[in-house]
Amino acid sequence: MTILLLLLVVIQPSFGLLMPLSLPIICGTTTIGGTGSTCSSSRLSCDNSNKSNSNRILLSTTTTTTTLYNSNQNKKEEEEEEKKSTVPLSSIFSEDDISNFCKGTNAFWKGLVIEPVRNYVEIRPAGTTTGDIFSKLISPPEVPGIPRPVWFTILGSVPTGLGWYGYYKFSVEEELFQHELQTNKDGHVSGCGGYGTLFPFVYAIIIGFPLSLLHIPGGELILQSAGIWILAGQVNLYRRVNELCFEDESIRNEILGGGGLLRGNKEDDDKDSNDDQPLQPPLHAWWALLPPPLDVVVGLRQVHFLSEYWRVVRGEPYDKDVIAEELFPFISSKRFTLKEFIRKPSNWFWFTKSWKDFDNVDLLKD
Repeated sequence: MTILLLLLVVIQPSFGLLMPLSLPIICGTTTIGGTGSTCSSSRLSCDNSNKSNSNRILLSTTTTTTTLYNSNQNKKEEEEEEKKSTVPLSSIFSEDDISNFCKGTNAFWKGLVIEPVRNYVEIRPAGTTTGDIFSKLISPPEVPGIPRPVWFTILGSVPTGLGWYGYYKFSVEEELFQHELQTNKDGHVSGCGGYGTLFPFVYAIIIGFPLSLLHIPGGELILQSAGIWILAGQVNLYRRVNELCFEDESIRNEILGGGGLLRGNKEDDDKDSNDDQPLQPPLHAWWALLPPPLDVVVGLRQVHFLSEYWRVVRGEPYDKDVIAEELFPFISSKRFTLKEFIRKPSNWFWFTKSWKDFDNVDLLKD
C-alpha cells in the first residue's frame, strides 16, 4: 500500500496532500473503497476502526515524500547554480580572443623580419607563379594556397637536408592564415601564420642552443619551449586541415570520397572493409606528439591532403601523386587507427600490397 501511495504522491505531490481516502486501498487480496467495508488476509486485517490510522499513515507518507521531493528540487537548484558559477574553459578564451592572439603573434614576429625578406615572401594571388618546378619551389605563398604534393615536398626537402621544409612550413601556415582572413565572415583566424608559427621556433633555437651548449642557465628551457611551440603548431595545423576537408560537401567528396583519395590505391575488386563507413577527417591531430616514424606518417598525410584541398579549391586538374598513392599507400588512404596501421601491411608499401593482413591477431583488433 505504501508503495502505491508513494508513486501517486511522487507523480503529483500537491494532489496527494489534498486527496481524500475515497480511492481504493489494497489490503491483502480484498479491495476496500474507504466507505466502511472490511477485508482480511493472513498478513493484514482492515476494518472501519483503522480508517483514521490509514489517514495518518497517508498524511505521514505524503508529507515525508513531499519533503524528499522538495529536498531533491532544492539540491537540483543548487547544482544548477553551481554549474552557472563555474566558468568552462572554452568560454574563457573566445573565438575573438584566440583570433586576436594569433593576429598579434603574427604581426609581432613579422616586424622582426628584415624588409627585403618580408617583401619577397609577401602573399600573392593564386596563379602568380608559373614556370618550372624550381620556380614553384622558391615561389612566395599564394591565396588560395599552392598545391604541393608529397613528391614535390620530398624533392625540395631531401637535397636541402630539410632546409626547404622550413620554407614549406612557413608558406602553408601563412597561406592558411591569409585564407582564413579572406574567407571568415568575422575575419577570425585560428593559427599564427608563417611568421608567428616558424620564427618563434627559429629564434628560440638560435638563442637557446648556444646557451645550452655552454651550460648557461635558461638554455635548456628555451629549447624545450621551442619544441613545445612547434609541436602545438603542428597539432593545430592538422586540426585545421581536417576542418578544411569538411568545410564543403563537394570538396569533402572529391578529397575523401574517392575523387582524389584512392585513385590507383586499390584494385577494383579489392573492397576495403571501411568503404561503407561515413567519411572521417583524414588526420589524427594528436599523432604529431608520437615518436618517429608515426609522427612522420601523419605529417606526410597532412602534406597530401592539404595539397589536394588547394588543388580542388583552385580548380586544377587531378595529377596522380605516385609517392602518396602507389609507393606509400598509407599516405593517401582513409584514416586509420594505430592498430589498423600495424595489422594491415597491405597499406604500408608498394611491395607489401599483396601481403595478408593480421586480422586474426587479437592484440591488434580495435
